[in-house]
Amino acid sequence: MKKATEKNLMVFSGRAHPELAAQVADLLGTDLVPTSAYEFANSEIYVRYEESVRGCDAFVIQSHTAPINEWIMEHLIMVDALKRASAKRITVVMPFYGYARQDKKHRGREPISARLMADLFKTAGADRLICVDLHADQIQGYFDGPVDHLMALPILTDYVMERYGHQQLCVVSPDAGRIKVAERWSAKLGGAPLAFIHKTRRTDVANEVVANRVVGEVKGKICVLTDDMIDTGGTIVKAAEALMNDGAAGVIIAATHAILSDPAVDRLKNSPATEVIVTNTLPIPPEREFDKLTVLSIAPLVSRAIREVFEDGSVTSMFDGHA
Repeated sequence: MKKATEKNLMVFSGRAHPELAAQVADLLGTDLVPTSAYEFANSEIYVRYEESVRGCDAFVIQSHTAPINEWIMEHLIMVDALKRASAKRITVVMPFYGYARQDKKHRGREPISARLMADLFKTAGADRLICVDLHADQIQGYFDGPVDHLMALPILTDYVMERYGHQQLCVVSPDAGRIKVAERWSAKLGGAPLAFIHKTRRTDVANEVVANRVVGEVKGKICVLTDDMIDTGGTIVKAAEALMNDGAAGVIIAATHAILSDPAVDRLKNSPATEVIVTNTLPIPPEREFDKLTVLSIAPLVSRAIREVFEDGSVTSMFDGHA
């Protein structure tokens, strides 16, 4: 019997990416809470926990992958079930934050869906969010409560340094808006020079770029092309082609979130990039794996953040004060 003052960590997983949740729970030295979840005939989702959660410090892990609306709804229902079952604190762990690209209005009569997402989880009963590499930093301000914004940068840069550190590297941002992230990459890669791709994006067609121009000196260098996500792969592949046309010795693509919507796999396979490095914030089914793809586990990062939150430690200290 636990005392009322004793903290009780419990980890819960939705059905979107149970492998990642199992890795996180294992690193925390605990088991995932047994959960019943299924759909009714009309596709409504039902969730019930198989043991008491009263008074627990709950961490609910769900990656917002395709079919994204289904898994977001399951995530919300899981939070609501915990709230109604008297969990003491509910932390939503979303390695990939759904709808993050809709973080502001580009034109009139558009939604700000990233804000709506934060409001939905707050209404469901979430006390705190843990996310990895948000598409835009301001999303942290959309949620009325603490948001721990984790960065996959140390995991990705450690791998790149180990594998390519002996070569002349150049960090390339896929657009001018992500220069700050590229600067962090540069610092981690020993002050590697920076370049970026000047691109023009069509506002009437999703995921389509119509022009690329390299700004910076990349000739003879191994270019590390970084981004937060790869969706259809159009932007990142065109950037890789532009770098090679400008005389780069080679291109490595590194991104946190591998969405890999069609036709991303074919584009990446046929791209000039020699390696595509991603993390497992999203599940990658066997049919979307390919020879150039390297998948690094985000579980150590997420598990450490959960431990810091549970023990009232500092998540910021995990990133040398840059979180």
